[in-house]
Amino acid sequence: MADWRNKAQIQDDVVFFRYVTPGIERNAAEVYIWDLDKTYLDTTIDSLPALFATALERAFTKRNVPGTSTLLQVLSQDWKKKYSQMRFPLYFISASPPQMEERIGEKFLLDEIRPFGCFYKDNLANLRPSRLWRLNKQVGYKVQALLQLRNQLKEDVRQVCWGDDSESDAIIYNLYSDICARRLGPQDLRSILRHLSVTTEQIDAILRLQSEVPEHDPVDKIYINLAIDTDPDYYLKFGRRTLPTYNTFQVALDLMQDGRIHAESVHNIAQDMIFNYRFTPEELQRSLNDLVRRKVIGGRCLKEFSALGVERGLFPQSFINSLHPALEAKVVDGRVYELEGHFEPWIPDRIDYIHDYR
Repeated sequence: MADWRNKAQIQDDVVFFRYVTPGIERNAAEVYIWDLDKTYLDTTIDSLPALFATALERAFTKRNVPGTSTLLQVLSQDWKKKYSQMRFPLYFISASPPQMEERIGEKFLLDEIRPFGCFYKDNLANLRPSRLWRLNKQVGYKVQALLQLRNQLKEDVRQVCWGDDSESDAIIYNLYSDICARRLGPQDLRSILRHLSVTTEQIDAILRLQSEVPEHDPVDKIYINLAIDTDPDYYLKFGRRTLPTYNTFQVALDLMQDGRIHAESVHNIAQDMIFNYRFTPEELQRSLNDLVRRKVIGGRCLKEFSALGVERGLFPQSFINSLHPALEAKVVDGRVYELEGHFEPWIPDRIDYIHDYR
């Protein structure tokens, strides 16, 4: 137990392991942040038995969410080529205890992933009857971790965030965005955090951190893995910046549309999901069609990937998408912000964090 404390930065129950120098952190113009459980690894830690079972797993038995290992590898490769840098700026935020850092690090090595750093939640203090309720309450911990990370990064950094629908990650990332942008006043923020079961001590820490971070919204995109199959329409209240997805193939298509990975990389992810996770080409076609129906993927992206899919045998020669895609209406620096038609705003002026109509 002493070993992990000697190499970690500890603030309340937020434990951070840094794997690069602060100078490297400050140099990254764009940073990728992943929740670990149900987003990258197919694990569950929302109960004591599940937590202990996960802690006892060996690194080589830990299972990825289908396609995520390949996604991170191609995302890293394409990013390093684009920016001519040696290290891909990646962080993980996990609700797992810091005692698991070494074993999870072994899993990263197996997957050929080298993150800049990882956050873990020190839950040992919560293994008491009066505090057990805090084991699966993640809003305070994750918002504090994100703000601490924000203070370590470049002033105008851009962040792409991944979460799932089992731990309020859409609320956490959007709330973090609102805190950085100062879209919420101190009293409103206190009220929201109290409603979300954040302790008084952690609320004070979050408000202190807010006063220290730049007044700048760093969040570019939020991906939410529908691990427990929440209705994607629930996420409309967070705006179009927050994209719920049914699988990694859908994430890859949107990353391709925004120029973060190439069409060939999306095809590699599709192959991984077919050969290693028993997805069928028909399922992937339906996933593509779903994004067109939800007006996420525009005509340019659909045309480019459909042509590659037919050429590589992923789709039949006669493949024609059953829905007509909307065309891109607003593209800034290669990022698609609007398609033709009337849609929810990219970021709403105000999000209802109190009422959860899932």
